[in-house]
Amino acid sequence: MLYQILQYIKFLFKSTNQHGIHSPFVYNLVIQCLYDKTHYPAYKAIAAYRKDLLNNQSKIKIKDLGFGSHKTKSNNRSVSSMAKHAGSTFKRAKLMYRITHYFNSNPILELGTSLGIATQAMHLGNPNASITTVEGCPNLSEFSKANFEKLGYQNISVINKDFKSAISEFKSKTYDLIFFDGNHQKESTLQYFNTLLTTTHNDSLFIFDDIYWSKEMTEAWEIIKQHPKVTVTIDTFFWGLVFFRQEQHKEHFKIRV
Repeated sequence: MLYQILQYIKFLFKSTNQHGIHSPFVYNLVIQCLYDKTHYPAYKAIAAYRKDLLNNQSKIKIKDLGFGSHKTKSNNRSVSSMAKHAGSTFKRAKLMYRITHYFNSNPILELGTSLGIATQAMHLGNPNASITTVEGCPNLSEFSKANFEKLGYQNISVINKDFKSAISEFKSKTYDLIFFDGNHQKESTLQYFNTLLTTTHNDSLFIFDDIYWSKEMTEAWEIIKQHPKVTVTIDTFFWGLVFFRQEQHKEHFKIRV
């Protein structure tokens, strides 16, 4: 936790807003998406889903395949507690909605379904998108799958597998958006990144969650930034956005969102 606090202070000093951004692509993304203040009707559905989770006191036996939770080491966790401490915040869920909506992303791959908050936001951002979401914990996978079915969401495929096994099946496919969430270890993150590079096209977007989770995760983020195929990155502190647009000069941004 101390590491994250220190890194956030550094981030505040080094980050900026739309001013000083000379790339039209990044400037438009910041103004029209990241800083979009429109109150979209879908936000009500996002808020309602999070409220239901926060009010759900039932417990789920968790099988952690990554670093787990900073808040608790118990394997029996209430849905309410997970939604509060581990699930996507309302702010981040709305941002995920806007990003998916802005880029009209389809198809989408998510590594780490958890309670399905981000999955729902991506679905609402583009209801026609084919979303594949992978969750290593069988109980969480079943919980989220049941919720999506209850909500009537189409085109969401929930797969219960460990990430390493799952991504070997996806590396021959192509994705507009991949959200890496659920394993905050350096070696694993880099392995998933390198394996799934084969799925990218010029307009693909990778989003890495919690890039300041630990010193090792930050090291992984720095290595990803320097990869020859990566041209533009945006560090929002909680997420790292990676673009592969070959027409762009290599440039890294720290943007307060």
